[in-house]
Amino acid sequence: MRIFITGATGFIGYHVTRLLREQQCDIRALVRPTSEVAELITLGVELIEGDLRDSGSVRHAMAGCDQVYHLAADYRLWVPDSDEMYRINVQGTRNILMAARDSGVKKIVYTSSVGALATTRDGQAMTEESPVRLEEMVGHYKRSKFLAQEEALKFAAKGVPVVIVNPSTPVGPMDRKPTPTGQMIVDFLNRKIPAFLDTGLNFVDVTDVARGHLLAAEYGRHGEKYILGNVNLSLKDFFEMLADITHLPAPRFRLPYYPLLAGGWFCEHLSRVTGKPPLIPLTGVRMARKYMYFDCSKAVRELHYTMQPVRGALEAAVEWFRTNGYIKKVQP
Repeated sequence: MRIFITGATGFIGYHVTRLLREQQCDIRALVRPTSEVAELITLGVELIEGDLRDSGSVRHAMAGCDQVYHLAADYRLWVPDSDEMYRINVQGTRNILMAARDSGVKKIVYTSSVGALATTRDGQAMTEESPVRLEEMVGHYKRSKFLAQEEALKFAAKGVPVVIVNPSTPVGPMDRKPTPTGQMIVDFLNRKIPAFLDTGLNFVDVTDVARGHLLAAEYGRHGEKYILGNVNLSLKDFFEMLADITHLPAPRFRLPYYPLLAGGWFCEHLSRVTGKPPLIPLTGVRMARKYMYFDCSKAVRELHYTMQPVRGALEAAVEWFRTNGYIKKVQP
């Protein structure tokens, strides 16, 4: 089977690609000229340079493929040009879906995000069906992913064989960029997190998320969303688990929301002048106002999705960051 994949150089995308290669699939990956592709070459992936925003290059790269995994996205909490994020996340997804429809692809797995789903302030676990509107999306990343997900649902309603997966907060090795969650782990290891916010996330081993993509291709119903997550943890509990793994002290002080919100506003305005990312991302502060707790029982029930303990993924992430030079201070 020949599979077309976008985002193969990303955190989740690399692990999806690795699992597909373990199943002896032929992989064709759309990559940018500036992408780091050494690991993909090692895996034996066929590389095609192109751009999600260019429908012609997408069609050319996808020709002759049986399945599509679309994972590529612009995932940042702050961008100097928000229009560019929408061109990549929304128009890019539309280009992928149109090309897949026109070329007769048998199955498309679109990687959305739990960020495009409902959240709550009371810690209740949300599902794929919890009602939510575009107006509730905080920041351009969430808005763009919500709109891209809506595109996928529209194509599915017209008979295009697309299944949507919504990963929660993955952790594990090979988080090279790193993601905002990976950066949080790196900052903890570098002793840069003196306090925490009163919020919570759903954490999951990145290899479970990757395997969930393959299960979605095999068992997922067209037009359905599937949360790929595991355990709901407060940020305080997450740091305490990291402290237990690393023998470093966990942050003890809880940051008050409104002073931090004011700091986020100030840093955001300063970034508009400097063009550099804000020290305190306003979007991140606003997102932390609600708990991102989720229920992944639908994926367990319909996809036969299983999860490993998150602690093991955190241990692997810590070891990988330490081994690959992300930690600047000497650690015990």
